[in-house]
Amino acid sequence: MSEKILVIGANGQIGTELVRALRMKYGSENVVAADIHNSAFPQSDGPFEHVNVMQDTELHYIFEKYHPTQVYLLAAMLSATGEQFPKKAWDLNMTGLIHVLDFARAYKPVKVFWPSSIAAFGPNSPRENTPQYCVMDPNTVYGFSKLAGERWCEYYHTKYGVDVRSLRYPGLIGWRSAPGGGTTDYAVNIFHEALENGKYESFLSADTALPMMYMDDVIHATLQLMDAPAEQVKIRSSYNLAGISFTPAQLAAEIKKQVPGFEITYAQNDPRQAIADSWPRSIADTCAQNDWGWKPQYDLPAMVSDMLKNLKSI
Repeated sequence: MSEKILVIGANGQIGTELVRALRMKYGSENVVAADIHNSAFPQSDGPFEHVNVMQDTELHYIFEKYHPTQVYLLAAMLSATGEQFPKKAWDLNMTGLIHVLDFARAYKPVKVFWPSSIAAFGPNSPRENTPQYCVMDPNTVYGFSKLAGERWCEYYHTKYGVDVRSLRYPGLIGWRSAPGGGTTDYAVNIFHEALENGKYESFLSADTALPMMYMDDVIHATLQLMDAPAEQVKIRSSYNLAGISFTPAQLAAEIKKQVPGFEITYAQNDPRQAIADSWPRSIADTCAQNDWGWKPQYDLPAMVSDMLKNLKSI
């Protein structure tokens, strides 16, 4: 059976990259980009649909029109923005997921991908090499919407047989699109500021270590999980996923090797610091390695080199 793929939230940081990769793999005509905003994807590059994931009537229209075999639900409000609009964040993050799971149940067989996050962990989770299973007590609306979403995903798989798959994404770093209001956004902004102004003020402290991942690895892991045979996908809540863990100071030092004279300073009392302090410093992803063969390709020097090379060419 040929694949028909729907990407909801296609104009965001992940969606921009994922649609591109999926269209290269399956053909542009077989990948439907959908978003509440009508901008990034011209019709000539493949089908685009305006979709508000909060409106089940709009989703019903899309499912009826395309009968997708894979759905990637990326529409969400991220951590820092979510703390400014907590009820709106909860409503978007949870209602959108339930809508998509319901349609996947009705239109089976449909594989669903939904991203969770390291934000699902909390201040009492182990912070070093955070394991797949441990105490999870998130204290942000984004975090507990992700934890609740994980439980819904596993429930729909166990109760209704929905083939849902998920990854706990770390902080994401890519050059093709702007970040979307997350606590790890500094790790993208710093590259733009280094090249444009030679300096950057980080909203996180110098020694704040967080798990991160270069976008090429993010897309690779996502497609690898979705391509895995169902029997190899043994976790239906969400898999831990690890790439690189580093601090703002370590990232700045690596950038300075290629941008001489670059300077970094650190803001005081930014509310995003408290969010970062409740998250893991590093992640253990043994389950992903063992179940479906995950292995990252980028370390810190390789990621910095590729980011700078591509941003300079824009």
